[in-house]
Amino acid sequence: MLANHTTLVRFLIEERRHHPDASGELNALILDVALACKAISNRVARGDLGSVLDPADAVNLQGEVQQKLDVLANEYFLRACEWGGQVAGIASEELDEPYPLPVQYPRGKYLLMFDPLDGSSNVDVNVSVGSIFSILRAPNPGTDAVLEDFLQPGTEQVCAGYAIYGPSTMLVLTVGTGVHTFTLDPELGEFFLTRPSIRIPNHASEFAINASNRRFWEPAVQRYIDECLAGRTGPRGKDFNMRWVASLVAETHRILRRGGVFLYPRDSKDAAKPGRPRLLYEANPMAFLIEQAGGLASTGRGRLLDIVPTDLHQRVPLIFGAADEVRRVESYHCDNNDRPDSSPLYGVRGLFRASIR
Repeated sequence: MLANHTTLVRFLIEERRHHPDASGELNALILDVALACKAISNRVARGDLGSVLDPADAVNLQGEVQQKLDVLANEYFLRACEWGGQVAGIASEELDEPYPLPVQYPRGKYLLMFDPLDGSSNVDVNVSVGSIFSILRAPNPGTDAVLEDFLQPGTEQVCAGYAIYGPSTMLVLTVGTGVHTFTLDPELGEFFLTRPSIRIPNHASEFAINASNRRFWEPAVQRYIDECLAGRTGPRGKDFNMRWVASLVAETHRILRRGGVFLYPRDSKDAAKPGRPRLLYEANPMAFLIEQAGGLASTGRGRLLDIVPTDLHQRVPLIFGAADEVRRVESYHCDNNDRPDSSPLYGVRGLFRASIR
């Protein structure tokens, strides 16, 4: 293993050599994030043996019931990343406001945002879960960050990634030079580079969407999904498979490996939530990864990474994957999205409408 694979540490050192003026703080922060992910992986792998799969008897700001693992994973991230002097501020899905750094630790030049345990509602059924993170430059290095410092568009990210805790634990990372996968060797406790420079396949034969929300979708999304479901005899002229894991990390990992498209679109289910994924610590890091792998990420109406945030926990529609598929969905949003399509295929008595009545 040591002779044939590059460790995460070596990869980061080699990346730093391309930037002679780099201080090494970003590398140190990424390694602290990796340490937190190793600790979370260990607890997830223990399952019921670790007595952490039950609810935590608490609800976070988003109204979601917290699992014990949510709370524990959040603590692992905070303890691993607060002390080293690389960050000026930290924000988490599990905290209403930015985390106040302990006074005894130095302040650095980066901001760290994370979802400590994405897909945690799946842990009791042993489905893959993960952690998502995003790193920005702090506008005022060396001082405590304020809320407004975190409200930067996704184009300003210097690093993003996720860990997926499945049959093996993997860290998928970009520092703006492509997307690279590292696999954790549990015996050595080290991440090794196993898939460098991942590219999303151009062809797409899979889509991922929560079909139970169909009645709330906009006409553009209904049209796209109905065309996929029509298969070889429909307007797309080929068959598609539908996937839905309810874990953003798992969905992203599949698309990076096998291609396809993921949709969590704007819908009318809850007027207070124009989308489901959180912009800063879910949608932005995934969009950065997808674009670095040759795909596209959109709200359906434009590039996701261009959004200027207005709130720490802002929600957005999220559509990403193979570039041609995302462009198609965007074109449908531009084409009579405010009214149902008049085609018999999508009408009230049409093939697919009738099937869900």
